[in-house]
Amino acid sequence: MIVKNITSPNGSIAVSFGFKDNGIPYYFISHKGIAVITPSSFGFQFKNQPEMKKEFSLISSEIFTHQENWEMPWGEQRMVHSHYNELQLHLQETSELKRKLNITFRVFDDGLGFRFTFPKENNTAQLIIVDELTEFKIADDHNCCWQPGDWDSYEHLYDQTKFSEIDAIARRDHPNLLSSVIPENAVNTPITMKTAQGLYLSFHEAAIYDYPGMTLRIHPEDLKMSSALVASHLNNWKAKVSLPFDTPWRTIQIAERAGDLIESNLILNLNEPNKLGDTSYFKPMKYIGIWWEMHIGKSTWDIEGSQDMSTFIDGEKKASEHGATTENALRYIDFAAQHGIKGLLVEGWNTGWDQWINTNDREGVFDFMTPYPDYDFDKVMDYAKEKGVEMMMHHETSAAPRTYEKQMDVAYDFMKKHGMNQVKTGYVGAMIPEGEYHHGQWMVKHYQHVLNEAAKKKIAVNAHEPIKDSGKRRTYPNAISREGLRGQEFNAWAHDGGNPPDHLPKIAFTRMLGGPIDFTPGVFNIKFNEYKTSNQVNTTLAHQLALYVVIYSPIQMVCDLPEHYMKDGEIHPAFQFIKDVGVDWEASKVLDGEIGNFVVIARQERDTKNWFVGCITDENSRELTIDFGFLTEQKVYTAIIYKDAEDAHWDDNPEAYTIEKITVDSNTSVAIKVASGGGFAISLLAP
Repeated sequence: MIVKNITSPNGSIAVSFGFKDNGIPYYFISHKGIAVITPSSFGFQFKNQPEMKKEFSLISSEIFTHQENWEMPWGEQRMVHSHYNELQLHLQETSELKRKLNITFRVFDDGLGFRFTFPKENNTAQLIIVDELTEFKIADDHNCCWQPGDWDSYEHLYDQTKFSEIDAIARRDHPNLLSSVIPENAVNTPITMKTAQGLYLSFHEAAIYDYPGMTLRIHPEDLKMSSALVASHLNNWKAKVSLPFDTPWRTIQIAERAGDLIESNLILNLNEPNKLGDTSYFKPMKYIGIWWEMHIGKSTWDIEGSQDMSTFIDGEKKASEHGATTENALRYIDFAAQHGIKGLLVEGWNTGWDQWINTNDREGVFDFMTPYPDYDFDKVMDYAKEKGVEMMMHHETSAAPRTYEKQMDVAYDFMKKHGMNQVKTGYVGAMIPEGEYHHGQWMVKHYQHVLNEAAKKKIAVNAHEPIKDSGKRRTYPNAISREGLRGQEFNAWAHDGGNPPDHLPKIAFTRMLGGPIDFTPGVFNIKFNEYKTSNQVNTTLAHQLALYVVIYSPIQMVCDLPEHYMKDGEIHPAFQFIKDVGVDWEASKVLDGEIGNFVVIARQERDTKNWFVGCITDENSRELTIDFGFLTEQKVYTAIIYKDAEDAHWDDNPEAYTIEKITVDSNTSVAIKVASGGGFAISLLAP
């Protein structure tokens, strides 16, 4: 029995709410009259209380409409439009307990979010949630792009299968994941689907605070997903919450075009406005780093010469030299200053790297203020300031957050004393204490605590081994970027050959829907055979250039070694695109794309109004026609096209490229051939 209905502002999405027999609440979603979610129920299981799932009645309801335009301090675009219709439902059990539960649906033209609110009850101040019972029954056996529901890591490849063929258990064991916990056939979010009618769906969540991350349990026989919260094995429950309490939003993006998923601001719009006020201490930038050389085996993180990535795999050439030396840092600063790169990240400068991976007790291993003897911290900082290069701090916590919380105050004061405004945090390894997980409630609260404390000191945070991005950057814009995916480094040392060419064309339609990615693009020395012959980057050079446009982050690493950006004693001609490309955008448009196949994105830089276009493809070569209709009418632009050479191939000839300069306007269309694993990047200089 349906009792309430609500539609999106344009009427394309309809949500119906009702009750099945015995007062079981359910919801139903359609798009232009076609079912997206068939009747699906929800509820909760508690410790020391009966479950809350049936015998409900509707006490009252309200409908609201909200519309606003708000400005992003940094982001994929300057102005964001938010327009939704909201249905608030107030339920109460008809049984003896008469507990209350509120449900809110916010329906936008590009999807919806819904969340549950536990109001404050007279006799209950706290709830211990054993499980959340939210269902998502899909209408057919859709094609899905998914990864296993890991409690500790998002560093998995994505599979593309029918919904009924999802098997996360088969992906449980992976040689390169040090802390992989996949207890059941569940998937991480976002999971993205394409229906037989050509509709695109993506399931995720928004505004995760004092609550565990949600994986989605797969029920192939019922074409159903159900919420499977990350647990705490220390406590045998999922969440402990104080009333009143709002869960995160459960989100469903709905689009008629794959690119519309990327252009959607649904996740952001379900988060609250900026609570921090001015965050101008953070400036979007490109940065270079003493980082990639450790992954490919040129140098080590620690001064003892033991902690390069050969520690984790059988490297062909064992690095023996410490990477974070004063001399090396000054060399990187010189390169950055010469080429307009604004930041430098140095990993391995501080003591502790010689201990952290070889000990079972990782508490208190790292000191975030004491450099190794061969790294003159003050000299490096003074030289960077002289050259106009901003230093970025690195805090590897070794997955020991209790220690880090004790260190944060003095460590952040140390940063500010030396004029440092950004920190890259890391949580490599199994969580300490044992029984807690990276994506559980305990760690969600820790990640938020880091944001809060960093904000007090005017510090921006780039989190690695994080909780998933759920759009909190709107509320806390010091959350500038995060990892949360299988990154570039897997190309340098993974046993399975690294990231295949279709990896990032999948990421663009899955992980990137959550928010910014610190993927670290820009490898020019694709094979790096002088260090390893068994690994490589599985893209062309042009594909690497395109990532600066396609994979969004307000900080973009120029990740390769300075010497790899040189060619015949001069700066590599293709490096000009990295120098030119923006990092902070006025507008973004997805020109074309298909999940796992290819994607083409155009972005306009805020300050210069220059446009940049990036295209990446999978292992299939293709010819794409670019329509420049997004350009300002009656203006002529100089287009510099960096593209694959005729004989380029991600494996056979990955560094082959050509550069072409033409003039274009809003009426121009250009056909460009893209190699296997290739791409192209275009600079469009405003007149």
